Amino acid sequence: MSRREDETLARAAVAALTWQLELAPKPGLPDPRDLDARATRQDHCALRWSAKALAPGLAAMAAAARRIGGPSPELRTELGAIGRSTEHSVALAGGGHRGAMWTLGLLVAAAALEPRATGSDVAATAKRIAAHTDRRAPRRPSRGSSVSAKYGAAGARGEARAGFPHVRRALAALGTARSAGAPEPYARLDALLTVMSTLQDTELLYTAGPHGLRHVQAGARGVLEAGGTSTEAGREALAALDDDLHARAWSPRGSGGLLAGALFVDALPVAVSSPVRAA
Repeated sequence: MSRREDETLARAAVAALTWQLELAPKPGLPDPRDLDARATRQDHCALRWSAKALAPGLAAMAAAARRIGGPSPELRTELGAIGRSTEHSVALAGGGHRGAMWTLGLLVAAAALEPRATGSDVAATAKRIAAHTDRRAPRRPSRGSSVSAKYGAAGARGEARAGFPHVRRALAALGTARSAGAPEPYARLDALLTVMSTLQDTELLYTAGPHGLRHVQAGARGVLEAGGTSTEAGREALAALDDDLHARAWSPRGSGGLLAGALFVDALPVAVSSPVRAA
């Protein structure tokens, strides 16, 4: 794998994150409607701009994986160092994307290690990377790790160490919706709701507690049980869930980051000679 291929993987990951940001309506998450119809706690234009700041760090992660050559403790530690530097760059560009950066960073590194792998194979390689400890990580607990410890939730680290089960669930949901003839935006929304329906989202646990998390999970399941977002009943249920989460200021950010990861894996393998385009 060459530097050009590292950069192609990084661009594909940023494209996947941009696809997630442009998707609407996303209940409780920033989307294009924030430009003129509503407001969440994060500005949509700033998020799209800062997403571009991930590209150099993701390319560096791919290069590190290629140079080290395997899912070793050395690679895990280097990915952590690159991630912390990239987080600083993203903060200067407007912030956001912390959860997505963790997910995409591991998946990009896995894709660099296994250039021909797709789907669950990429997630399995990412699992082997995440199994190691970042020896240079700050010892102070993060908000996510504190919430995970308090409620016994897997959190972002547990999700990775389990081989990204919700990325795999989102990929399966994409395939099911596409096979049923759903247009791509609806397939992606169904994938998001599939993640939301079972994910122990630490952001929701922090802001809404276990009761709030169960409320959001039940709402997501309700949309899917109504037929999904490609049906009129499903879209009505989605609109009701969106209004509810907006009124409560509850944001399932973990689900958004995992959807971005699924969209990246879904696009693999990416061609070096071809730019990545949104569907």
